[in-house]
Amino acid sequence: MLANIVVTTFLEGGWVMWPILMTFFLAVCIVLDRAIWWLRFRLTIQADKHEQARVAIGSGDFASVWRLSRNATDPFLSNLNEGMTHARTSMLAAMQLHATQLIEKSEARMWIISTLITLAPLLGLFGTIIGIMGSFSFVGDEQLAPTKVSGGIAEALIATACGIAIAISCLLPYNFFRKRVAVLRGSLERWINHTELLVRSAKEHGHDLETFASNHPPH
Repeated sequence: MLANIVVTTFLEGGWVMWPILMTFFLAVCIVLDRAIWWLRFRLTIQADKHEQARVAIGSGDFASVWRLSRNATDPFLSNLNEGMTHARTSMLAAMQLHATQLIEKSEARMWIISTLITLAPLLGLFGTIIGIMGSFSFVGDEQLAPTKVSGGIAEALIATACGIAIAISCLLPYNFFRKRVAVLRGSLERWINHTELLVRSAKEHGHDLETFASNHPPH
């Protein structure tokens, strides 16, 4: 029963409903893709090892840090390992470059959602114009005018409502994902800056990371 109502309403919306339907499916695919990416990202976080790594860096125990970060799936530990690997050249630059790549992955395909938020209402508005234009074409026919005009208005309202609904459905996850990206960017900046301070502190106490990196080349 419900399926019949949905199909009937869809057909009454006119041919513009087909591109609107395509935007809906595309939006669902992108939102699911981003949701799965963030879920996997969250599952890789190992907060307890983060603290272990900080303590080891501060005490100059770079061997322990190397073991913790080497082949790690945790993005923060991987970032640390990238910095240690390039400590002889520029640890900070290596960590920042790795962080930039991670941010780019977190923002992947977000531009599509942003485009759909604008495109869907415009398609609905286009359907409104088509429907109203069709309605006015029958105004001169006294017998068909009431039916045709009401049908055209219904078509316009259906297309507009669907376009706005898709935009709203995209806007909420879009803002959520953008917030997650902002939080991740801030967390990476704090992680990198804190690591740099700990490395400097360890160096002042006679523990040089560059010397360690020279004795432990990347494999």
